[in-house]
Amino acid sequence: MATSRRAFLGYVLAAPVLVAAATPTGAEAAADLLDLNDIMTAAALPTSGLISVEINPDGTVSFALPRAEVGQGITTSSAMLIAEELSVPVDRVRVTLADARPELLFNQLTGASNTTIATFTPIRVAAAVARIRLLAAAAEKLGTTDLRLRDGMVLDRDGGRRIGIGELATAAASPRTLAVGVELAPRESFTVIGRPHNRIDGPAAVTGRKKFAMDLDVPGAKPTMVCRAPTINGRPGPVGNLAEVLAMPGVTDVVPISTGVAVRADTFGQCIDAVRALKVTWRPGPVDGKSDETVLKELAAAELPLGPRPLTPVVEGRFTFHFRSNSALETNCAIADVQPGSAEIWSALKSPIVAKQTIAARLGLPSSKVTVHVTEGGGSFGRKLFFDAALEAAEVSQRIGKPVKLMWHRADDSRQGRTHPMATSRVRIAYAGNTVLGFEQRHTSVTTDLGHGLGELLTAMAAKLPIGDAAFAQTFFQFSHTSPYRFGVHSRLLSETGKGFNTGSMRNVYSPDTTCARELMIDQLAARMGREPYRFRREFLRDERSRAVLEKVAGEGGWGRAMPAGTAQGIAFHSEYKAVSACLVEIDCRPETVGRPIRDGVGGPRVTKVVFVVDVGLAVNPRGLEAQMMGCVMDGIALALTSSLHLRDGHFLEASWDDYFYTRQWNTPPDLRIIVMPGDSDQPGGAGELGVSAAMAAVACAYARATGTMPTVFPINHGTLSFTPKPTIPPIPASPTDGADRA
Repeated sequence: MATSRRAFLGYVLAAPVLVAAATPTGAEAAADLLDLNDIMTAAALPTSGLISVEINPDGTVSFALPRAEVGQGITTSSAMLIAEELSVPVDRVRVTLADARPELLFNQLTGASNTTIATFTPIRVAAAVARIRLLAAAAEKLGTTDLRLRDGMVLDRDGGRRIGIGELATAAASPRTLAVGVELAPRESFTVIGRPHNRIDGPAAVTGRKKFAMDLDVPGAKPTMVCRAPTINGRPGPVGNLAEVLAMPGVTDVVPISTGVAVRADTFGQCIDAVRALKVTWRPGPVDGKSDETVLKELAAAELPLGPRPLTPVVEGRFTFHFRSNSALETNCAIADVQPGSAEIWSALKSPIVAKQTIAARLGLPSSKVTVHVTEGGGSFGRKLFFDAALEAAEVSQRIGKPVKLMWHRADDSRQGRTHPMATSRVRIAYAGNTVLGFEQRHTSVTTDLGHGLGELLTAMAAKLPIGDAAFAQTFFQFSHTSPYRFGVHSRLLSETGKGFNTGSMRNVYSPDTTCARELMIDQLAARMGREPYRFRREFLRDERSRAVLEKVAGEGGWGRAMPAGTAQGIAFHSEYKAVSACLVEIDCRPETVGRPIRDGVGGPRVTKVVFVVDVGLAVNPRGLEAQMMGCVMDGIALALTSSLHLRDGHFLEASWDDYFYTRQWNTPPDLRIIVMPGDSDQPGGAGELGVSAAMAAVACAYARATGTMPTVFPINHGTLSFTPKPTIPPIPASPTDGADRA
């Protein structure tokens, strides 16, 4: 078959009703490996034929998405792809989340803004195969091939005769697997893809009917929580009052596990009471005694040197980025039912195959005897790439021989959960006259844990990549970055140190920090060269697409307008994973704003306006993309101004969201605009993480212009501890008793 950009082969799978799947061959299978997203897409390609679409007798379409929905809207965009190729209403497409399927290999890993890119063609091919089979079956029944699909019905030329696709589900099926050639719908014919669509799970979410892990009714699964060490990754020793706690109301079990002492009870309130009552002798953790200051010294010692200092002028700076929490709106949780010889797990997991394999090994079971169900999750920030709660739940259930519904406390997530690692970034840019000669960046970070599946993927792909003996993290670092500016010779290297912390990605791994440092130094470079920051960026950006988003944000945001003293604009650019973005921010750093009283918090600067422009190529669901960018902007403001963890004596001082200052209403911009560029590509780019870097950098640049001082420590208010730290023993703080006063 002669292939084009839209021509593919697919399969009709042997089944009682019509089931269609993609095939890994096609015009796009030979895509060059350019960045991390390309690597992930290539790794997913060989098993894309295992992704199938099923037509049901009731006229609905079923699709088990092999990714995790954690609020990013991929169930909606996936339903839209199927609806486009099958000409069915979106609300008749039933998207569920697939259980862990080891045969999918690297095709069930959610991360790096890859879901839409990697599944865009396979989902459409599977739906297009189903379309062809439905039309063929209808032709048999109606005696004509002059047919079309519309709104889930097959119609003849005049529309006088019609058959619902549900009526054709059995006739269109095949007793054996067949190869079928298909051509995908061209972009100019789209009626669903590219049109704004509300989330298919929106009504269930706002009415409380949406099911998360803790909403599931698994017989016998009782609430379970863990008493944890006062320092990071400390281990449990003897329990001094085991019998006393076992006798507390509702408590059914108390058992030591590898990460603490687990308590199972009739209610979570009873679990909290029991955890607070436990008297445990704790063994030290791997980072006992460490603080922000000691980690910074370790980072300084691990920093790779810049190259020889050039003879030409340079601008140079070093930046510090403190630990940040990966705690999402839904706390870390899982259900486990471990029986002799088998186990069943329910949790929101972005790497369910690795979770299944690790849990099986921990339980001493064959992987085939462990079933892992992927539930929808209430946020992730990269947190749900890890399966810490699922592993704990399995261990507890095996130890006590009963099902458990395990949930972490907010304090657990803040103090023992995954964090974005502390890092420093040193930048040097050499120039002469109006020419930029070279850009060097040395990023030094506490070690980022890639043991959730991305590391395994890089291992499998390394032999195909020209990376020599580079470590996983260095490979990840290089392939997750782009160099959007024509800045001569680029040299960008990573060094990692300080194992012992629980780390993760937090909606981008290195990019927010490295981009923030780069964009601040670009402002410094422009000033040194006597250039205006926006025009300087525009001149040195590599391509017209990038320049277009920068021009758009400057024009729509009113760049350069006169502003009162103590306020200013900032502008920044970021590109990744086939997508480009630009952000313009206005900030208020006047004393009356910075010093305004905030109960148990720091007022600090306020971002008053954000204009964000994004081009992701083909935006499958522009409304979902807007929502993604709004969230990214809030993340960027938090990283620049307010949210961080303070490390002291081996533990973090923050113990919940009341003292971990993610972007709050008092520093949310009252003027926020997201502009989606039309984009002329017929392929989507990555968007889930795209907006964080540009937003963080634009806030930092605006702060520098408003105050006349370039910030070098992030978040900017990290040095002010505005709360009284809660004790670490007991690990769960007492519930507040003054809620009425705070309403």
